[in-house]
Amino acid sequence: MIFSETLLGDRTQKLRQDFPILQRVLPNGRPLVYLDNAASSQKPESVIQTMDDYYRRYNANVHRGVHTLSEEATEAFEIAREKVAKFIHAPSARQIIFTRGATESINLVAYTWGRANLGPGDEVLITEMEHHANIVPWQIMKEQLGFTLRYVPITNHGLLDLDELPEVLTERTKLFCFMHASNVVGTINPVQELVAAARAVGAKVLIDGAQSVPHMPIDVQALDADFYVFSGHKMCGPTGIGVLYGKRELLEAMPPFMGGGDMIREVKLSGSKWNSVPFKFEAGTPAIAEAIGLGAAVDYLQQVGMEWIHEHEREITRYAYARMAEVEGLRILGPKPEQRGGLIAFTLNGIHPHDVSAILDRSGVAVRAGHHCAQPLHDRLGIHASARASFYLYNTREEVDVLVDALHKAQDVFSL
Repeated sequence: MIFSETLLGDRTQKLRQDFPILQRVLPNGRPLVYLDNAASSQKPESVIQTMDDYYRRYNANVHRGVHTLSEEATEAFEIAREKVAKFIHAPSARQIIFTRGATESINLVAYTWGRANLGPGDEVLITEMEHHANIVPWQIMKEQLGFTLRYVPITNHGLLDLDELPEVLTERTKLFCFMHASNVVGTINPVQELVAAARAVGAKVLIDGAQSVPHMPIDVQALDADFYVFSGHKMCGPTGIGVLYGKRELLEAMPPFMGGGDMIREVKLSGSKWNSVPFKFEAGTPAIAEAIGLGAAVDYLQQVGMEWIHEHEREITRYAYARMAEVEGLRILGPKPEQRGGLIAFTLNGIHPHDVSAILDRSGVAVRAGHHCAQPLHDRLGIHASARASFYLYNTREEVDVLVDALHKAQDVFSL
């Protein structure tokens, strides 16, 4: 689908009215230019009102009560699960497990599937560009279970070095874990090619979709993902809610992640029997309001249209890439715009990224600075940290212009 730049811009201006925070003027008198969407997106009024309605009208626990409020809460909670399943084209809502976020989803797989399937002689393969959430759990499990952890290297342009894949993806590989899109270099990885390579050696696949589900249409069946994880707060939803999608046969075979209420079918002093999927993995009172809010976020994104969002971000990223390249001394990390998602990480003239971020904040521009929970990737690129501007459906070309002007001001400040 092709959208003109004029249509993209006109619609974006209308969509901005749906987000109360974007109308904010900061204490320094500057209007907010929010370019930290890879860390967390802003929330539309419809999501805020949906969560407010839950707390005001039918706040109760789910799955356990037979009174009106509990039944209403349970229905809304499970409808949200169905919405998420349809959003990513899962075969069944029962394959959608609510977690606290993508991090917990990966840990769930590591601690349950990993404990049941990995041991000495086995290998888990991840990549050099992974978020810490897809590195640290496997390092912990490696020490406990004795398997080998290997890495797909990246090129100097921030792409996976697929020429090296046959060396690290072997018949000993039991699980291949990789991000769909990088939160630092922005690279959109060739998922179908990577999945096919894993299948050729009999490996399972876990895909980190934290930076893809909010930004492009996703079909977990077409991708043939064994596990697919993402977070609600990056896709116009609330914090504290995430999703693990898994193939039904894998979820059924996995042991529970945590013990407690709602994940059991029967408890006796002599032992317990587990509830069915997905409840087997949702011990205790879940994030009810957050799940319902995530359902509202899915409604909003579908109303806007994921194809439109993806094309809008591509247009903004192309424009930002060209404008930022005009700034003397600015180094953009990662590939060209056609190979990346809607973010640009960069360094500037030897100025520390924290200082860059602080100067940009004076102009009302919010960007991320640091290692973005990806220290190994920064080590590979020969830097300790970077600044990152990340875009979403409500960002405009005019905001990119404000960013570039602020970058020039940062140079002026540090040239004095």
